[in-house]
Amino acid sequence: MDRLSNKVALVTGGSRGIGAAIVKRLAAAGASVAFTYLSSPDKAQAVTREVEAAGGRALPIAADNASPAAVTAAVEAAVASFGRIDILVNSAGIFDAKPFDTHSLDEYDRMMDVNVKAVFVASQAAVRHMPDGGRIITIGSNLADRVPGPGMALYSMSKSALIGLTKGMARDLGPRGITVNLVQPGPTDTDMNPANGAHADAQRSLMAIPRYSSADHIAAMVALLAGEEGRSITGTALTIDGGTNA
Repeated sequence: MDRLSNKVALVTGGSRGIGAAIVKRLAAAGASVAFTYLSSPDKAQAVTREVEAAGGRALPIAADNASPAAVTAAVEAAVASFGRIDILVNSAGIFDAKPFDTHSLDEYDRMMDVNVKAVFVASQAAVRHMPDGGRIITIGSNLADRVPGPGMALYSMSKSALIGLTKGMARDLGPRGITVNLVQPGPTDTDMNPANGAHADAQRSLMAIPRYSSADHIAAMVALLAGEEGRSITGTALTIDGGTNA
């Protein structure tokens, strides 16, 4: 359980769902974990208490991923508390499904600001404080590779942009031994997409294994990439979707 001992991680969007599972998984492996939250201070404190009760270290930081200044400030706050960042997990994101021709430019800007620009900003800020051999891991979506129905053009575009960003950063940062990878979940049982929700059966019908993942499954992949076992994996997308895209 100490495979990430003496490591420092920053997880964006870590107060709920997949992000919270990642915070707890990295802390359980020995890392000191800072994480950002936006609208759920109670949930952020609950995650912090759970980590600390298990003997770990967690630092909640209020930050809106739509604001580059807030994202940069969160990186600086994590460094001020823990001294550096060994592992950055870009987990914060938003989802909006509606017909393509009804999206406003404001909706476009917010989707791209949160799902793409914030990843660029956080990664650029973090590598300035990241020692050689660090890790950057971004949570994308299997919808980057396949759009199974209408209403998801804008969201899918934002997630597919992360593929190119991941590959490019892997090339730029490879000489420093920093790995950069993308984890692409499919249907995952969270409060935003519950396994017993109104659209769950439709999603299961697309899967080779018709069973939702848990947030812990995604966190386990992130922990593998963050550890020694992941040091030769870089510039790639790892999809966890029960075979939806098979």
